[in-house]
Amino acid sequence: MSNLKMNKNMKKITIVLATLAVIGSVASCEKALDVKNPNNQTTADFGYTESDLNEALIACYNRIRLEGTFARVGYTLDAVRGDEVWNSSQQWYLPYDNLNSNGQIDIGDQWPWRDNFHIVNRCNLVLSRIAGMETISENILDIQCQALFLRGLAYYNLATYYQTVPLFTDYAQYSSIESMYAENASQDEVFDQIEKDFSTAMMTLPTRDKGGEWANGRATSGAAAGYYARALMFRHKYDEALVVLKDIIAGKYGHYELMRDYGDNFREGTQYENNAESLFEVQFLDYGMGGSDEEWTPVNISTNATQGHAVESNYGSQELGSWGDLAASPWLYNLFKAERCTDGTLDPRLYWTIVTYEPEYSAYTGTTNAAYPNGGDPRSNVVYQQEITRTPRSNNTQGGMSIAKFTNARNNIYQSIVTGLHCGVNLRLMRYSDVLLRAAECINELQGPTDEAIEYINIVRRRAGLADLNLADFAGNADKLFEQIANVERPKEFGCENGRGIDLIRWGFFYDSGRLDQIKQHSCYMLDTAEGSPVSTQELTTSTASDYSYKYYTPGFEYFPIFQGIRNANKNIHGNSANTNTDNGPEFIQKYGKVRPVTAL
Repeated sequence: MSNLKMNKNMKKITIVLATLAVIGSVASCEKALDVKNPNNQTTADFGYTESDLNEALIACYNRIRLEGTFARVGYTLDAVRGDEVWNSSQQWYLPYDNLNSNGQIDIGDQWPWRDNFHIVNRCNLVLSRIAGMETISENILDIQCQALFLRGLAYYNLATYYQTVPLFTDYAQYSSIESMYAENASQDEVFDQIEKDFSTAMMTLPTRDKGGEWANGRATSGAAAGYYARALMFRHKYDEALVVLKDIIAGKYGHYELMRDYGDNFREGTQYENNAESLFEVQFLDYGMGGSDEEWTPVNISTNATQGHAVESNYGSQELGSWGDLAASPWLYNLFKAERCTDGTLDPRLYWTIVTYEPEYSAYTGTTNAAYPNGGDPRSNVVYQQEITRTPRSNNTQGGMSIAKFTNARNNIYQSIVTGLHCGVNLRLMRYSDVLLRAAECINELQGPTDEAIEYINIVRRRAGLADLNLADFAGNADKLFEQIANVERPKEFGCENGRGIDLIRWGFFYDSGRLDQIKQHSCYMLDTAEGSPVSTQELTTSTASDYSYKYYTPGFEYFPIFQGIRNANKNIHGNSANTNTDNGPEFIQKYGKVRPVTAL
């Protein structure tokens, strides 16, 4: 073969090879284009691995730390709905203190709805993904049951705030306008689902005794059991609730006990938070650890986002830097003062509940300060570098006693209050003392006063240093023991915490004239408008008070109205009892019988 012919053949071969190389290159490029970007996932391709599901679960936990859930108004709205807290700012929370919102106010009519449905939607993504799996590992089962607990918690909040809400249990419901714009389910239908979610989680989740994350904030079987009992008691299923409560007391769902120091339930720091008394609490970063981005948004996805709550901004004294929105009622203050400990001192729960000046505090706290213990300490409030030997005002122009729980008033960690989502004290949503007092209540409802019921109450009283109750004082009188539990033991143990408003509804106090008059008396307050005047702590009646919380109450408004904007957007949603001015009393009496009458102690 001549060199010329050989060169021509080699040229052809080179062209062919080059062509094949180009084709191969194009093919490989097309293949590369099919690779999905892991940083640009969608709900269509996310959530099918254990790693994805765990990330999604963390996102579910994150939603309980929004303003409408427990970072601010979702927590405090029920406190102000109760009879031991009033709206000292006379704005913002006033329609939820008076229970007369017009249904067009974002703060209460919309925010808890919005943010609790954030939880529901995210939990449904997790649960729907797991439902489609052929095999479920132990870790994925734990993820599933945590999502059930969180969904149950969200619906518990929604049903006790808004009465009737849409019920979503499958992520596929969001795939079409028809199914997404669902109508309200009845409150009983919602509670059926709440009970199902909590009971499933209760039977499957590990206990806090397993340690690690299970003892440091994860939802456990004990958390689910406690909330399951709460849900059962809301519908007066006392026999079923008592079984669960006794199992918690017996240690079936992990070891729980009362902390020796009541104040440990309201302190910040790893040595206090997630302690042996806590069944479930919302985790917030310690003060100064969080960022500052996106503070007042419902999204808050910045890596530098705030990681605290604003409950202190509502509860703290305006004199000391807070907003001064909420204050403790004089009734609660005088309830504490009415009974001394066995050693003659004040009930220590007063110190941790209400910010007041009590001269005798110096004898057993080492300070005579009303707030920010030891005002001379350089860590204390920079405005007051001295002891405050008077009760500071909750609100500068309206007066009132500010609330100490979950604030720096008794922690003394930082120099001055920074309003916003910066307080790092974990909000304890359910404590073991609640289990004990609920067990006593269930026994009394089923059997009347018994030694066992009295002992459960006395365990809580002994921690506070109070004398034991005697069965002889209540024998055969279930109404009297109920009065003791409802209007002495529970308000002193849980005063100004989230839950009292829900209790008033489940007990039927809005549906009986005697009980309604009673909580009106409890909610009386005095507006201390004169500059420099001392904060009023006097016992009040509706005739001597400046005003009282339920003066303008209309039947049906014990629930918050569904926001008008939500009803406009979804024509399938009908109004609840607050939207329609419907009295829930007749239905309550038909279901559960007469409300226990007011009884002298």
